[in-house]
Order: sequence, then structure tokens, then C-alpha cells
Amino acid sequence: MGRLERIFGIQAAGSTVRREIVGGATTFATMSYIIFVQPTVLSAAGMPFGSVLLATCLASAAACFLMGFLANYPFALAPGMGQNFLFAFTICGAAAMGGMGFSWQAGLAMVVLSGALFLVSSLFGARARLVQILPECLKNAIGPGIGFFIAFVGLQWGGVIVHSPATMVAVGDLTKAPPLLTLAGVLAITAMMALGVRSAILIVPLAV
Repeated sequence: MGRLERIFGIQAAGSTVRREIVGGATTFATMSYIIFVQPTVLSAAGMPFGSVLLATCLASAAACFLMGFLANYPFALAPGMGQNFLFAFTICGAAAMGGMGFSWQAGLAMVVLSGALFLVSSLFGARARLVQILPECLKNAIGPGIGFFIAFVGLQWGGVIVHSPATMVAVGDLTKAPPLLTLAGVLAITAMMALGVRSAILIVPLAV
């Protein structure tokens, strides 16, 4: 405990080892969808599913360890879903479907260049200044927007919403088991969190 306290300052932050472990497990359960969603999305651009899955796990683990040991921030890092769809369907998508038609190899080269520019802008403070000039309403909307997008992906994979040629999305067949199980899980998590159960997001997925 003494070494953990020296490295992370858990007690100084008003937390406990047990709370941090539960929080980490809950965060993993919440974010683990990316392990399967990212390869599924990027495979649409022609990338091999297994290789993308392995790269996703390694990159996320490395980023989380660096965030914890270098920055000492309890933040989990993983690939962003918005960029995945931009990469697969806009940059590497077929021109007939509104995409740019680049190969996934060329798309990855663009990712490397954009990452280098992002790093340089962060080192010189340009990124922070750019964020400061954004309207407050836009900055406040980023978090909820990402949350709604993740919820949309989850409901789609659970069969609660399905594709519709007329309206783009429609309610799925709620008489089948997957949509009912998805809705039951969401309601159970909501009820448990309302009752003050902090690990509800971890307990419910493990229970089902």
C-alpha cells in the first residue's frame, strides 16, 4: 500500500484501493465494446479483423498505462469511434457511396501525419488555445454527443434499433431475446444507479 500511495497518491485523493479497482473494472466493462466494434468497422475498409483487434488491445493498454504512470490520471484511453467511421466510410469508402476511395494503407498514412501534427500542436500549446476559443456550448456538447453515439451503437448491436431504408433507423423486433435483454440491462443499470449502487455498470453485464 505504501508503494501504491507514493506512486498514485490514492489516499491523498480521497479514494481507496478497493474503490479504484472497482472503478477500473467498471471502466473496462463500459469500454470493452471497442475491442469488437473497432475491428468490425475497420474491416469494412479492407483491414484484417484479427490484426485490428490485436492492435486495438495493445494500443489501448499502452495508452492506459502511460496515462496512469506518467500523468497519474484515472482516465482510460482507447480509439475514438467517430474517427473509425470517418476512416472506414469517408476516407476509404467507395466513391460511389460518397467516400474518397483511398486504400486503407493510404488512410493509415494520413492517420500518422495527423497524429504527428496533433503532437506538435500539443507541444507548442496550439491545441489548448484552439480549445479555448471554441464556444462553451460546443465544448459542453462533446461529452454528451459521444455518449449518445455509444448508446446508439449499443442499441443497434442489441437489436433495439435497426436500419430502415425509409427513415434510416427503426425500432427492432422487441419480441426477440436480444432486444429484450438489452433493454432489461439498461433498465437494471438505471435503477441500480438511482439507488446508489456505484458498480451497477459492472454488475449487470456480469450477471447477464
